[in-house]
Amino acid sequence: MIDLSVFTALAGIDIGALADKPTSLTPGQQEAATSLWESPDGALDIGVWECSPGSFTADRSAAAEFCYFLQGKIVMTHLDGTRRTLGPGDAIMLPRGWKGTWKIVEHTRKIYVFLTDPAQS
Repeated sequence: MIDLSVFTALAGIDIGALADKPTSLTPGQQEAATSLWESPDGALDIGVWECSPGSFTADRSAAAEFCYFLQGKIVMTHLDGTRRTLGPGDAIMLPRGWKGTWKIVEHTRKIYVFLTDPAQS
């Protein structure tokens, strides 16, 4: 039998207390996250993340990430200067190797999907 995982009302679920964000460029910036599902080999992780306003560095060398934004406003800047502004209802795919900064303009919540290659972990 194949199990079906269903997740509802993700904009309002409790994902735990906010804590200091290690990669923040803004003192006091905080984040919280919870994993909803992980594949048996650990290659796929689906969850919910939120973050307070501020900026932080992002390095997706180890995994690709798909994001679907539930709330907030974000300005993402790639190392090459390419900039994207995103908000509720927007989605973005960050390929493995993407590096840049995120500026959280308004408190943000997203659904994330991380995909890693277990052979490279």
